[in-house]
Amino acid sequence: MATIQPFKALRPHTSFAAAVASPPYDVLNSSEAAVQAKGNGSSFLHVTKSEIDLPGISDIHSAEVYEMAKTNLEKFITDGLLLREDKPCYYIYELVMNGREQTGLVAVSSVDDYENDIIRKHEFTRPEKEQDRINHIRTTGAQTGNVFLAYRDVQEINDIIENWKQNKPAYDFTAQDNISHRVWVVNEDKTINLISELFRNKVPNTYIADGHHRAASAAKVRKSLEKGHSENANYFLTTLFPADQLHIMDYNRVIKDLNGLTEADFLRALYDDFEVERMPAAFSPTRLHEFGMYLGGQWFKLTAKEGTYKTDPIGVLDVTILSELVLDKLLGIKDQRTDKRIDFVGGIRGLGELEGRVNSGEMAVAFSLHPVSIQQLFDIADSGNVMPPKSTWFEPKLRDGLLTHLIYS
Repeated sequence: MATIQPFKALRPHTSFAAAVASPPYDVLNSSEAAVQAKGNGSSFLHVTKSEIDLPGISDIHSAEVYEMAKTNLEKFITDGLLLREDKPCYYIYELVMNGREQTGLVAVSSVDDYENDIIRKHEFTRPEKEQDRINHIRTTGAQTGNVFLAYRDVQEINDIIENWKQNKPAYDFTAQDNISHRVWVVNEDKTINLISELFRNKVPNTYIADGHHRAASAAKVRKSLEKGHSENANYFLTTLFPADQLHIMDYNRVIKDLNGLTEADFLRALYDDFEVERMPAAFSPTRLHEFGMYLGGQWFKLTAKEGTYKTDPIGVLDVTILSELVLDKLLGIKDQRTDKRIDFVGGIRGLGELEGRVNSGEMAVAFSLHPVSIQQLFDIADSGNVMPPKSTWFEPKLRDGLLTHLIYS
């Protein structure tokens, strides 16, 4: 059963919350982060993307970058932007995007649960991304990135959260992207104990929806510390959402080259496994086993032919079909975790992002996919299987900086 705990969050003074809160570190590149943080010395991007304060630096994963993150975090604390909670609390985090409300519980989850598969995974991680988070956590002493967990609904937990939301929130603001954020502090011992007990007795498993690298890194940091160095390192920062509130978006692919094929040869090769249709405009799949493809300034609809793919829980996924019949078979991409020829584009960026990266010459071809369902995610994780990398994209995103877990104190 799931083990969660309240924690003493490092969080902004109420008057600074909107200025501090920033998009997750891994949805922005360095240039985008610099633009977002320009003119805002309170942005938490100065901690999570600290290379923006080292102009001209060639290696954003150098020790200098992580030391700058530590310096900036310490300055935020010294200047009073961030304060430490005086007792362990749970936190309720509500996001509203396009009128759709989503509410989760912020807690710290057990590293033992992660290692013992109580917290279930659905994808492998990329080594270089793990190492980045390991270095960031160890240098700053803080888990600044939230791991997004899902669980099957428990009505008693839903009721507690909804009842607590009748109180005044600690934070209530709308970010520049028009997503609203509200956070409540659950500081009543009776309610804290009841939440812990309900998870312990009613939630057999939680599932990583987003944040596999952050979870893996937290576990490896714990392992690297001397025993007893910090009890806080036995837990990592998570927000837990009931399944019925989650919205999964498409997670699309762009590829640098056609593996030596001409565009015409590549297109002809696709006819073996797909029905191929030219489209008059950008195409987003409307059902399973359909794909959009942007090649040579033209959009196509690809529909996988019956009998060309497996029907087991993994084989039937669109991300698997694309991986096996196109990325591996035709383009020679064997390992999406490590191959530098592939990149992943979250659906929130839209199909225009795919077009732009191909039209610029940076990429040769782009694919749009139909989203994975939350039930598919649960089924695959429960079976012990994993999806291809970057199979799910969740929106809206939690903001970094509102709630941070310190592991060294």
